[in-house]
Amino acid sequence: MRAASIAALSILGAAFAAALAVAAAPAPQGQVVDSIVARIEDDIITLSELRELAAYQRLFDGRSQGNEELRSELIEQWVVNNEATTSRFPQPAESEVNREVGRVESSGAGSGSYQQRLAEVGLTPEAVRRIITRQIYLARYLDYKFRSSIQVSDSAIENYYRDQLLPQLQAKGQPAPPLTDVRDQIREVLIEQGVNERTAAWFAETKPRLKIELEPLDASSVSRAGNQP
Repeated sequence: MRAASIAALSILGAAFAAALAVAAAPAPQGQVVDSIVARIEDDIITLSELRELAAYQRLFDGRSQGNEELRSELIEQWVVNNEATTSRFPQPAESEVNREVGRVESSGAGSGSYQQRLAEVGLTPEAVRRIITRQIYLARYLDYKFRSSIQVSDSAIENYYRDQLLPQLQAKGQPAPPLTDVRDQIREVLIEQGVNERTAAWFAETKPRLKIELEPLDASSVSRAGNQP
């Protein structure tokens, strides 16, 4: 699960509660404006959700995943959201969402002005805010679900410092800070890795128990969701 821009959690390829809908021009009479790409239990995932996730990825990365990967991510988002809402996990505070939206707007999310980039990928500010809110919610729930079970030893921190951080800094020609200065940051990185690993294992265990039906992905109808600049 990809989780773009949320606290280094990669799953969260946002991550993630209301259905996502792309604003589109009126379609000619008889043209299908949306369709079902997957059925999960008594719920559905629509083509418009898939297209909007692709647009959001292009906003940040300049490209999106393939259609099958997008659908898989939306299914995983559904799994997380279903459990989180069932357990009455609280929605993120408005201040937290405002802070992240402000960070995204100030970053420009790629080349050109933010509004220009939104227009290029076909998103509205309201859609971006909704997606960010969802990603924060799902990432927070995964952190809540798995963080307490992850133990990071001093030896694991030292190994990461020696085998990962130092070679990366040396390759960039940057000085290496003392281990004591970066111990807490390394611990957090290893905890996040642990959350991601447990999340992946949970998906692998949970999804086979769900009733999931995949609908054919017609290339002509999903072409807008693919890797576009």
